[in-house]
Amino acid sequence: MSDKNINSAGTGSEDLVLQEVVGRVGCITLNRPKALNALTLDMVRLLTTALLDFQNNPQVLAVLVRGQGKEGPFGHFCAGGDIRFFHQAALAGDSSLGDFFTEEYALNHLIHTYSKPYIAFMDGVVMGGGMGISQGASVRIVTEKTQMAMPETHIGLFPDVGGGYFLSRCPGYVGEYLGLTGQKISGHQAILAGLADGLIETQRLPLIWKTLLSTPFESGEAVERWLQSQFTKFEPSQFPDKAAIDKCFSLASPLEISLALEQDNSTWAAQALASLNKASPLMVHVVLAQIRKARSMGLADDLRMERDLVHHCFHLRAKSETVEGIRALAIDKDHHPKWSHAHLSEVAQDEWPLFFQSPWTPETHPLRHLV
Repeated sequence: MSDKNINSAGTGSEDLVLQEVVGRVGCITLNRPKALNALTLDMVRLLTTALLDFQNNPQVLAVLVRGQGKEGPFGHFCAGGDIRFFHQAALAGDSSLGDFFTEEYALNHLIHTYSKPYIAFMDGVVMGGGMGISQGASVRIVTEKTQMAMPETHIGLFPDVGGGYFLSRCPGYVGEYLGLTGQKISGHQAILAGLADGLIETQRLPLIWKTLLSTPFESGEAVERWLQSQFTKFEPSQFPDKAAIDKCFSLASPLEISLALEQDNSTWAAQALASLNKASPLMVHVVLAQIRKARSMGLADDLRMERDLVHHCFHLRAKSETVEGIRALAIDKDHHPKWSHAHLSEVAQDEWPLFFQSPWTPETHPLRHLV
């Protein structure tokens, strides 16, 4: 048995990513509990290094990843990227902002294409960047405490980290619903949305983890099979309000979707409309196009498109919608972002397509190496 912690420069005694090999598995714990394990550039680099180490280690049959909670392991998985850093770096013109997204998306690709089973324990909050490091897992485990969302439109961003790819592959138009509104879903709903593979109750997680470390598995497939045998059984069902979601979110434009929600008198529609109305009208247009385009894209092309989009989120306009959205949520905390448009109907038809124009040629794109 070997044991190794990766230290991040400048973090003092805190290890932001804990890495160890125990038995036949590689273990990764995100260790920034006070920030709900929000990802920094250091953490992205440490995760990438850990995964490459484990991939090249013949002792490791499978990789496990979890978050550290304030009271111990598990509790929360990952709340996303470090949006305070995004805000600070954008205002300072710091080039490490671009490095963050390039390296984060490359990490997302590595996870989706990983050569060994990669198992994500998605307890508690799983949002944004947390989805990026879990949706490519070969086994995606949720709990009764999972709170999953891609809420980026509420900060003037879009569901990145491969969000176009995995949301577009949800049943029906559930992906459009989740991406445009940013609504939270439970662990069970995540399974019905195709965003998780099985549920294991929170109280069982420590013993499950311990068993994985102490069992002499013969192969990575055996690890996966044993975990799948531990899932809580559910009666087959479909995502809540799916027929209504498909009816509204299959429409051609954000404005039509909004009008359809207004005409639907259900509690579900009222909640969806309220969430939609809090989002950046401009980015709602971008996100609908993103998910629709991604439906016919492979992962690498989707991540390249998202790298283009995120560049424009910070550079296309004199005033960044994303910087303003983060200011309102996390910096000033007034929760009143001054979006560039007050309503979906004010977004001109020639505005949102600009986000999809790449600032790079295929030969110079920062993610050109992804296949």
